[in-house]
Amino acid sequence: MNDGAATVKKENRTPIPSKFPEIRKRDGRVVSFDPDKITDAIFKAARAVGGSDRDIAENLTRQVVKSLEEKGQNGVIPSVEEVQDEVEVTLIENGHARTAKAYILYRDRRTRIRDGKSELMDVVKDILIETSRENANVSNSPSAKMLQIATAASKQYYLSNLLPEEYARAHDEGSMHIHDLDYYSKTLNCLQIDLSRMLKEGFNTGYGYIRPPKRIASAAAQAAIILQSNQNDMFGGQSFPHFDRSMGEVIRDLKKLPDYEEIYQAMEGLIYNLNTMHSRAGAQVPFSSINFGTDTTAEGRMVTQAVLEAFMRGLGRGESPIFPNLVFRVKKGINFDENDPNYDLFKLAIEVASRRMNPTFSFMDSTFNREYGDEVSYMGCRTRVIANRHGPEVSAGRGNIAPVTLNLPRLALECRGQQDQFFIQLDRLMRTAARQLLHRFEVLSRLRVRDLPFLMGQKLYMDSDQLAPEESIREVIKHGTLAIGFIGLAETLHALIGKHHGEDAEALELGLKIVEHMRRRSDSYAEEYDLNFAIVATPAEGLAGRFVAMDKERYGTRPGVTDKDYYSNSFHIPVYYTMSMFDKINSEGRFHRFCNAGHISYTELEAPPVHNPEAVERIIRSMAAADVGYGGINYPLDECRSCSHSGVFNQSCPECESPDIRRIRRITGYLSTDERFNEAKYSELTDRRVHLATGGKR
Repeated sequence: MNDGAATVKKENRTPIPSKFPEIRKRDGRVVSFDPDKITDAIFKAARAVGGSDRDIAENLTRQVVKSLEEKGQNGVIPSVEEVQDEVEVTLIENGHARTAKAYILYRDRRTRIRDGKSELMDVVKDILIETSRENANVSNSPSAKMLQIATAASKQYYLSNLLPEEYARAHDEGSMHIHDLDYYSKTLNCLQIDLSRMLKEGFNTGYGYIRPPKRIASAAAQAAIILQSNQNDMFGGQSFPHFDRSMGEVIRDLKKLPDYEEIYQAMEGLIYNLNTMHSRAGAQVPFSSINFGTDTTAEGRMVTQAVLEAFMRGLGRGESPIFPNLVFRVKKGINFDENDPNYDLFKLAIEVASRRMNPTFSFMDSTFNREYGDEVSYMGCRTRVIANRHGPEVSAGRGNIAPVTLNLPRLALECRGQQDQFFIQLDRLMRTAARQLLHRFEVLSRLRVRDLPFLMGQKLYMDSDQLAPEESIREVIKHGTLAIGFIGLAETLHALIGKHHGEDAEALELGLKIVEHMRRRSDSYAEEYDLNFAIVATPAEGLAGRFVAMDKERYGTRPGVTDKDYYSNSFHIPVYYTMSMFDKINSEGRFHRFCNAGHISYTELEAPPVHNPEAVERIIRSMAAADVGYGGINYPLDECRSCSHSGVFNQSCPECESPDIRRIRRITGYLSTDERFNEAKYSELTDRRVHLATGGKR
């Protein structure tokens, strides 16, 4: 029966009689009872499994009504739930098992939509009181609250109306987490921006053409504008892959070469701008990173020196800058050894990191970065994009399309320590994650150039200069990555064999086996779908507490697994475990090569090593020896807002006794202040233990 016939049949049917004229809704309201709605629901379920006879649906409706009357509903107003229960029973008793299953799924989805609407209202109420702490760089301003409300509504819309049931359920139930769900069909994740091209050609932010700069100060100001403008078109980080090279080229093209003081003032201005220029409705400054350190020209060296010295000096009262995240490239023959041309800049970078926690360090000579020269660039959150099935293997003009994260501890708990079953279920979940990313890729492919006016309209993405305003971005975004992430490897290992990889060699080998297995599966998806699938060591923030709360409710408190308020970040050894920093680096370094979409490792120090940069250099060199791709140092950094004194404080400043303290800590790669941490990450922060400077290979 086609749709037209079904409509005629419905219009000419004989009404189904009922002895009760009303029905009670879930919210308590009493409305008119219409048996046709039962028939419509049954017929929709039947059509979902290949049925086409509405007469059967009407006969089943009559049975439902009759059964309700026989069970005592005659004269009593039935509820919606009672009617739906009776529909399920009637379908099964009449041999329509497949239709019953489709009806049950439909009913469940409708329930989830209703629950989601109710949950959305609760979330909005909470946001109006206090901004969500899923992102530690979101402020508590009115515009931030509006952003959070829009975020909550967007997430609910996509879960209820766009995502296929399989993916929505996996996200809702906590098997996997779809990141930045609120942007699912709107835009891409992040980008390494080709600053050289933008400054040479100029650009348009929507209100007029910005010509190429004629002074270094203008170039630095435009760099900040570019980061901010593109942040408004994307939901993730923004980065310059060769900042020193790009700025050096600008300086060489100027008619009047600037002196060092002018370059320094320009770089200081850039840092000021990136800590004050809000984007995304005023909620946060751009998640900015700059990669530098390997340009050996006189101009490039001055730029690197100026950035580092401006960072060392700090903001107006000496405060530590939060952005940009500085990523200093380390490479033998360039800056790593005493006779290298940029060795002095490497030493300066070490000194700055000893005071400001930035820069972090990327290692161009690691086994998986070496083949690309100095082309590999990172973002502060750890994202790495380099291999490319569809074009040049460079960082500029490329980024991650979207990530999804697997709940590894959940799999281990479900498998009750059976490793063979764990890997079987891991394959199943990875396939689901890959298909979800493919779905998101297809949804985003429908966007046109004009939908992303700066990112695509100003040709920032690789090959976007080949597209007209009305063309789809599909072929262009093939240059990006689709990242499958993971969380809680330590808790997973504890659930499987009772120990994590920091305390046991067997656990370490099993952890490596798990992540290597994931990498092989990811590589197979890249071959199968001809897209840049990759594995990322997820930078969990809000997710750190979401998964463990759900698993604790389902499985109870399991020592070493669900007994904390958070899961450990990706492959990281638990922050509460005391061990040698060199042993930690050597253990975690073995995972970096498998996580081709991004990775990072840290060591935790007791206080700012301002007077011991030699110790920091030993740490960085041990990372290079351990095949780490990207790493840094962490320590508590407190600053008095009254007198600008810095160090590690208790309740008040030891200099002026002011209680107004700015406490800077690192979270998921970027710096933030601890009052912006969510509960799970704050719990993790309080559990962090200092890594010992003994043991291991130095």
